[in-house]
Amino acid sequence: MDRRSFLRMSSLWMALGLAAPAGCAAQLQHAAGRSVLVIGAGIAGLSAARELQRLGYTVTVLEARERIGGRVWTVRDPTRGLALDMGASWIHGVTGNPIAALARELGLATHPTNYANNQLFDTDGAEASAALEEDVEALFDAVMEAVEEIRAARQDNGQPDISLGAAIASAADDLGLSAIQRRRLNFAVNTTIEHEFAADVSQLSLYHWDEGEAYRGGDVIFANGYDQIATALADGLTIRTGVAVTRIGYTASSVAVSTTAGEFSADYAVITVPVGVLQQGAIEFAPTLPAAKQQAIARLGSGVLNKTFLIFPQRFWERAPELLNYISVEKGRWCEALNLAHYGDKPVLLWFNAGEYGAALEALNDAEITAAAMATMRTIYGDAIPAPEAVHVTRWLSDPFARGAYSSLAVGATPDDRATLAAPVAGRLFFAGEATHRNYPSTVHGAYLSGLEAASSIAQNRRRVMLPVVSR
Repeated sequence: MDRRSFLRMSSLWMALGLAAPAGCAAQLQHAAGRSVLVIGAGIAGLSAARELQRLGYTVTVLEARERIGGRVWTVRDPTRGLALDMGASWIHGVTGNPIAALARELGLATHPTNYANNQLFDTDGAEASAALEEDVEALFDAVMEAVEEIRAARQDNGQPDISLGAAIASAADDLGLSAIQRRRLNFAVNTTIEHEFAADVSQLSLYHWDEGEAYRGGDVIFANGYDQIATALADGLTIRTGVAVTRIGYTASSVAVSTTAGEFSADYAVITVPVGVLQQGAIEFAPTLPAAKQQAIARLGSGVLNKTFLIFPQRFWERAPELLNYISVEKGRWCEALNLAHYGDKPVLLWFNAGEYGAALEALNDAEITAAAMATMRTIYGDAIPAPEAVHVTRWLSDPFARGAYSSLAVGATPDDRATLAAPVAGRLFFAGEATHRNYPSTVHGAYLSGLEAASSIAQNRRRVMLPVVSR
């Protein structure tokens, strides 16, 4: 690295509050009480580790997978010039977003997404008319306005939470929607809500489904893979991959972590595993976690949004639309695809399936999933279209180190459950990850910010412990 690059990268890490990579900063002398184990090398774990290292802590990251990034995962196909993001795809909101700032400083190429630039196909495969598109939008708006009235009335009367799906069904009944209208409504609900929250509306809380805040400025995808962010954050960190944590013991003064690669100990631990993994009880805690935290973990939702990349020998669809939409007969089946040909003229379509159908697909093999996708494709484009020459499929719910795509608020859960999940335990265990962030849950930037917050909490906790006792 030349001096100009050295200075540029050093200033980048400082501006973003990150630790300088190895070789870019003087070695720190580590005092007692300054060792941390970070469980998970996803974005939350990497951001926590970098910040703690910057603050002078000795940090070791333990990652169960043989790769870093967690639910940021890029599969590369160099022969075709492809970088396929199997996990996170978008930076959501580029104005003020720390991930967008990091991408800009690293000089990473991105493409803006215009969600309004879409092509809609009716159930029979015919391209939708402007009138049909307006009808779908009007139906969705009318139903969601009625849903908001149901929510307000129930909350005013002190009634318990119900599912968003139950409220939508009630509103559809009250409006007397026909079978065709309900099919169109199902499409709008699936692509607008279920793909956003990675869960069926039957699982989402009516009271809190639309939680959180959003950055402005539009969304972008990476031209060459989201994993570039993880790689940059990991630079200079001590990361042990292929090390699955099975038990975390803690006392008032230390933590002891059992793994598939032996025992580790430290003064603190930052736990960044997904909430779905915590719900499965894959990691034993000794002593057990406080009851309030266990209850919060149980209440939170951990849904699924699975991806199917179809790589064709050539493009036979229009390049201009960024999204292809289809009003399926059965709700939520092959209703939305991202047209990657729009961004780089590569003959690739990325299909999304969420919630119950997305989970059901995980029981099928790749050939069966491809056949289901191609049935929809042939309904739209005809039987003469070529078969894909390569397919990549995700199964996030079956992944033992994910157990879902990302979190949501299920029926009975509240945003307070995220704060409870994030709360430290015994001044030794600290929690981070997208599920812990109240303002920006279910996002990469939320995971990143949660890691910084966990690191700050450790530093504040240590300062409190080291304060001298002053007699009064």
